[in-house]
Amino acid sequence: QVQFRESGGGSVQAGGSLKLSCTISGHAYSDYSMAWFRQGPGRQRWGIAAVDSDGNTEYAGSVKGRFTLSQDNAKTTLWLQMNSLEPADSGLYVCAHQPRGLASLWQSDFNYWGQGTQVTVSS
Repeated sequence: QVQFRESGGGSVQAGGSLKLSCTISGHAYSDYSMAWFRQGPGRQRWGIAAVDSDGNTEYAGSVKGRFTLSQDNAKTTLWLQMNSLEPADSGLYVCAHQPRGLASLWQSDFNYWGQGTQVTVSS
């Protein structure tokens, strides 16, 4: 069972920045990938950014050039630097893990989910 510790959410004005953090523990997979999803009021989740087991990243079109993923050397902490935030970026940001090495922005590919950290961007 994978455990998550997420942090970094908050309230900012449009144009501001936030940096989200997700640290995982309790897993025994040598090959895995992680991602950040944004969850709306109806619990639908949209893939925002993902990283594969080799460190390659994938981003949703709406955040390319504004958001950047990074990991620590142990690959147990995933950061999401969010710049030039827009009101449409608001939502619950949830960290996800799958025991496969390919990056994905599809909710159905992921097995484990954190509780999320709230991001609110005001205009």
